[in-house]
Parts: sequence; C-alpha cells; structure tokens
Amino acid sequence: MFAAYLVVTLLTSAVNGSAAIANFIGHDYPKSQADKLRVPRSWMRPLGTLLALGALGLLAGFAVPVLGTLAAIGLVSYFLGALWAHLRVRDHQLGPWAVFFCLPVAALAVNLAYYGTR
Repeated sequence: MFAAYLVVTLLTSAVNGSAAIANFIGHDYPKSQADKLRVPRSWMRPLGTLLALGALGLLAGFAVPVLGTLAAIGLVSYFLGALWAHLRVRDHQLGPWAVFFCLPVAALAVNLAYYGTR
C-alpha cells in the first residue's frame, strides 16, 4: 500500500508543481485557458500559488500526514472550482481538467487508505 501512496502522491505533486511553474512564468497554455475561461490574467500568480502550496503540502504529508490530506482536499476543491469556471463559459473540453482532477482525488484516496489502516 505504501508504494501506491508514494507513487500517486509524488506524481500528483509533480504535475501540480509543474502547473504552478507554468502559471508563474506566464506559459502560453495557462494564459490561453485563462482567456478562454474569462479569468483575469492577474489571477495567474495567486492560482499558481495555490497549486504550488497543494504540491508542497502533498510532500509535507509524508512527514505530517494531516498536511497531505488537507493538501489533497485543497487541490480537489481547486479543480472543482476549475470545473465551475469551464461550465460557466460552456466549455465542455474537459480532458485536461479530468486528468488534473483525478490525480488529487487519487492522492486523497490513497492517503486516507494508507493512514486509515495504520
């Protein structure tokens, strides 16, 4: 069980950390998404900060399990907000969103399963 927890958590942290970096450096993909979803570009850094905190919180969860759980819950909430943003503008191209959403859901599930059995 620990192997699954380790792999899913590290993968989720890496993907969200990369997304945070993309927001911080002003990569074209997050900018185009912000424009398509009618989200002000001034939100790029704060949203990137939330992603970075989620990624770091998942890693901190190895030392303090409740931090990992809270970080996973925060990322799930973040991506539920992103779903709302997509649906608000009637954007139904949700493939990338689904990947980003499923990773923290899986991280939360393995976190609860691993620490719930201890």
